[in-house]
Amino acid sequence: MAKVNFTAGRVNGHSCPTGKAQAFLWDSSASGLGLRATAAGTLSYIFQGKLNGATVRVTIGSPKDWGIDKARDEARRLQRLIDAGKDPREEAAEQRAALATRKAEAERQDVTFADAWTAYLTDLEATPSPKTKRPRSAQYIEDHRKLAAPGGAEKKRGKGLTSQGPLHALMPMKLPDMTGDAIASWMEDEVAERPTSIAYAYRMFKAFAGWCEGQTKFKKLLPDDCYSSPKVTALLPSVKTPEGDCLEREQLRAWFKAVRAQPNRVAATYLQGVLITGPRREELAELRWENVDLRWNKIKLRDKVEGSRIIPLTPYFRSLLLELKRLNDTPPSIKVLQRMEDAGTPWQPSPWVFPSVASESGHIEEPRFAHEAAIEEAGLPHVTLQGLRRSFGTLAEWLEVPTGVVAQIQGHKPSALAEKHYRRRPLDLLRKWHTRIEAWMLKQAGIDFKPEQAQQDSQALQ
Repeated sequence: MAKVNFTAGRVNGHSCPTGKAQAFLWDSSASGLGLRATAAGTLSYIFQGKLNGATVRVTIGSPKDWGIDKARDEARRLQRLIDAGKDPREEAAEQRAALATRKAEAERQDVTFADAWTAYLTDLEATPSPKTKRPRSAQYIEDHRKLAAPGGAEKKRGKGLTSQGPLHALMPMKLPDMTGDAIASWMEDEVAERPTSIAYAYRMFKAFAGWCEGQTKFKKLLPDDCYSSPKVTALLPSVKTPEGDCLEREQLRAWFKAVRAQPNRVAATYLQGVLITGPRREELAELRWENVDLRWNKIKLRDKVEGSRIIPLTPYFRSLLLELKRLNDTPPSIKVLQRMEDAGTPWQPSPWVFPSVASESGHIEEPRFAHEAAIEEAGLPHVTLQGLRRSFGTLAEWLEVPTGVVAQIQGHKPSALAEKHYRRRPLDLLRKWHTRIEAWMLKQAGIDFKPEQAQQDSQALQ
């Protein structure tokens, strides 16, 4: 191919003849440097060479952007690569990949806590718990949202506005900036005002940090000491059980009287169920009618350790559930039914044993308000819902119930080798002890309950 010395005039005057797709002009000063003109009138410098017997062609750029001398220098560089046995196209691809990697890493470094937290909540909602292999509860997800909420919204219960969650102050921070010193500074501002909330928020943040390490997008962004720094752990408030967070035997009469007097029958039954059966609050709140066997008197609860467990349905608690079922299966008035039909939401019984029209999940989520009202009415010291669960195990000691029986009913892990490997108590054996516990509680509460009459009422209802 003929070569000419590239000049500004020759470069600007080169064009593609009519009837051809492209035309080339080759430089005599730099090996492989060419000027291509297309039928559309586009000019561009190219480099063409031979590598392992194959033609290699690379576009350098437009004459508008590349001077002749710079184009020659680039052609000579590309020729040196070929002389070294390297393909310039591969080098260009590697450079583009390296650039993309640097750009992606720069974007990663700009990820904020708010960005990662949003992705974390989405993953919590979409994937089951690795421990239980079941979806997380709606209350668990809601707790995460509350701790990171900006506040200022109207309270769903009571008057006034919601307060800002403790994690919200971290939202604008970039993940790489969340050092131990930064987290310690945040905790110092919060721990004096609301120690319980900050302890809970810390545990959630620690779980979030572990999740980030398993995600390609967030891996290695959080500093190693973000939650383990001595400055952080030194600020953690004590999480020991509050002293007195348990009902005593002589308090049962006042507690049952106040709870049974609550106008909300669903909440009243739920609270009695927590004390009588000792489950975790979410386990009972998420109970569905399909998991209540009124014929064989047993309940199937979700269990965070084993996935699920079956416990006895004791006579008194069974009578309370029968009343809830009667109310649940009773349709509203004809006028209300018609309005629901017109609105496109025909009535049907709730699948939840403890339904709530105010919650997104459809079941009771905040029974604390009813319990606090009952505690205040009874004039008793404050007891949490977890304290009711604790009360079940503590009060059972009055009857000298085997600890393994209580643990199996409550869903605790076996604490001894024999319990772990050699004890598999059948439901009837659990029922023997569980019924005694309930009957003893009712006796202390002064409740005259006759299981025989309750059974007759049940048969009549069925």
